[in-house]
Formats: sequence, structure tokens, C-alpha cells
Amino acid sequence: MLVVSAVPDADGVLATIGAGAAGYLTKSHPLDVLVEAVREVASGGSAISPELAFVLSRDARADRPRLSPQERAVLTAYASGATLAAAARRAGVAYGTAREYLERVKRKYAEVGRPTRTKLELADRVREDRLDLGGPGR
Repeated sequence: MLVVSAVPDADGVLATIGAGAAGYLTKSHPLDVLVEAVREVASGGSAISPELAFVLSRDARADRPRLSPQERAVLTAYASGATLAAAARRAGVAYGTAREYLERVKRKYAEVGRPTRTKLELADRVREDRLDLGGPGR
């Protein structure tokens, strides 16, 4: 689902994305941008406007753990299907460091009431929190 609204209300954007929308744009975008966004969402993609990226980057809801940039880099690489060794290489850290980052990520998710024990659950959190789209992860 793609939401097109006249108002880029931060709470509305977060609620919309949290409910499963694949994108959120304002009506102020040119028609060709809106048409392309509809096509992108219809083909299974997502439509992320600068407004949405900004709101997601400022998402400080209590159920979002505060991840360091290094933790986020390892998490997103690992959750995308890479081995832990490959995720470590992509993030530019040692294997043991990457393993520790993932353990911290799991603890942080557990602390906010969203336990994450498996690689599949980590991938779910990346998708839910839009970490792969430049979302939160502080």
C-alpha cells in the first residue's frame, strides 16, 4: 500500500509504515514521481520520499532499540543473508567484533520487548524498523 497525503505528519507517517504501508508521499510531489511510486509499490518495492526518510531517521519510539552505526552495519549485512564472516568484512570489523555486535543487538531488542533469537527474526526486525531503508538505528 502507498499512502499519499497532503500533510507530512510525523506520527501519521510512523503509524502508516508501522501498519505495513510500503511508502508514504505527500501530494506536493510532481505527478511523474507519484506515478513512479505507485508502479514501484505495485511491483513489490517501496516508495521512500525524503520526508519519510527524515521521519524514520528520527524515530525514537520506545520499542526501537538504539543501535550504533557499527551494530546497524553488521545487523543489516547479516540479516540480508550474508554469513557472519561476510557481514564482518562488509562492516570493516573483525569476526569476533561482529559476533559481539549481533549479541548486543539481540540484547537491545530484548530490552525493548522484541526478543530476537534467530537470523530470520533479525531480518524481520530490519524490515519492520526499515533499517535497510535508512530508518532508525541510533
